[in-house]
Amino acid sequence: MSQERKLFISIILIWLFNISGIIGILIGYEDWFLPLTPVNLFLYLVLILWNSKLKQQLIVGLMIPFLIGMITEYLGVNHGLIFGDYQYGKNLGFKILGVPWIIGINWTLLVYCTAAISKKIHTNVVLSSLIGAILMVALDIIIEISAPRFDFWKFDNEVAPIQNYVGWLITAFIAHMLFQKLYKTLQYTLSVHIFLAIFIFFTTFLFF
Repeated sequence: MSQERKLFISIILIWLFNISGIIGILIGYEDWFLPLTPVNLFLYLVLILWNSKLKQQLIVGLMIPFLIGMITEYLGVNHGLIFGDYQYGKNLGFKILGVPWIIGINWTLLVYCTAAISKKIHTNVVLSSLIGAILMVALDIIIEISAPRFDFWKFDNEVAPIQNYVGWLITAFIAHMLFQKLYKTLQYTLSVHIFLAIFIFFTTFLFF
């Protein structure tokens, strides 16, 4: 199958799942759709791997944000470090020491997609890593508003503290630096669609 056809099918699947989820939740089936969030995020990862060359090198590279994400989230959930005091709910699925495994996948996806976007803005690895980290924090600000409603996670004081965003910025920057130095062949178009799909999903529920 040609690379163009793979990309076309991938984009169709991204928006099919995304729009179906938005509509399903809006018409009152959130108890059915929200627990499928891990499936949706894992699909995005599979599509990235399907569309990529040098898969073995990519998998090694993707382990960097996955492990960084899982370790820092563990420290946050269990010790209140880095991001503040919070707990995960039920809709993100199976947990490892209080952290849903899909959160590691989420860190992986966001680092990959924002790296692809930021490297189009600037080729210097330090600047592109900073831009990528800022994009991740901007998206997190939007996600934080809906996270308690969707039973994804909730901070002890109901509102995410400034510490959370500072922690995200620093952690994301480190993950970007390590990932971008190791892996450089990124799928820009696919990354834009995944990032926009996540952005549009959570932005929709700022208003509904």
